[in-house]
Amino acid sequence: MSEGTMQRTAQRDPSDQRARRLPRALVCAAAVPAMLIAAGCSSDSGSGSDEAGKDSAASASASASPSPTVQAAAYDKLPDSCDVLSKDTLGDLVPKSGKSGKEGSSDDTATRASCSWSSLENNGVDGSQFRWLNVSLLRFESDVTRGEGDKLAQEYYAKQVGDVQAVDGAKNVKSEPVAGTGDEATLVRYDLKKKEGAFKQQTVVARVENVVITLDYNGAGLAGEKTPSADTLAKLAEKAAKEAVAAVTEANGSGTSTGKAPSASASESASKSSSKASSQSS
Repeated sequence: MSEGTMQRTAQRDPSDQRARRLPRALVCAAAVPAMLIAAGCSSDSGSGSDEAGKDSAASASASASPSPTVQAAAYDKLPDSCDVLSKDTLGDLVPKSGKSGKEGSSDDTATRASCSWSSLENNGVDGSQFRWLNVSLLRFESDVTRGEGDKLAQEYYAKQVGDVQAVDGAKNVKSEPVAGTGDEATLVRYDLKKKEGAFKQQTVVARVENVVITLDYNGAGLAGEKTPSADTLAKLAEKAAKEAVAAVTEANGSGTSTGKAPSASASESASKSSSKASSQSS
């Protein structure tokens, strides 16, 4: 290439370079609004998210409900299980027990306690009269997940009566309501044959507020001694049950009453239980 040609080429370069730079500048300029738009969209999205978060928090706060509550149980303690019966009553039910009972084991005597007594009156060649007595106390506390204490006690009371009526080997099962013993009470009677002899079993299940009392009392004539009267044993068991109910109410500062008469619903329940037991024994 000649020197003149090189000079002409050099002279054309400035215009050619400007022509090449122009489209590039236009492209860059067009990119700026797109970036601004993207930035604006990003800013709007963040603002909407913040508002949604505030609305969600406000909605959660408005829908929050107060913690559930349940009515406190009426009784918060149990009496000493071995002191619920007087010496005179123990003398009638278990005359040879020496008046000292055997306390049952319990992890928490404020909610569960029991005491038992046994009596053996030896009549020599005529045999012996045996008596056994046990008093169990169970107190139910109110709980937000399970319900009120007295309602829980009612459920357990009904179950306990049913369990007593369904004892294996029980014969001649009879049930009847017991008046004036707590809020509701049922006497269940039956005969039970053991290797030692024929036993007459009397069980009184009673409820006062949130406490259920189960009193088991039985007697037998051993080694040729005559079998005790079931009616006599039943009267003694009912008397002892009334005292046990009174001991519970006194321990909780509720006076010296032996309890309230059973409600209509309680009497109806006991009547149904009695009918069920009669049908089972027939």
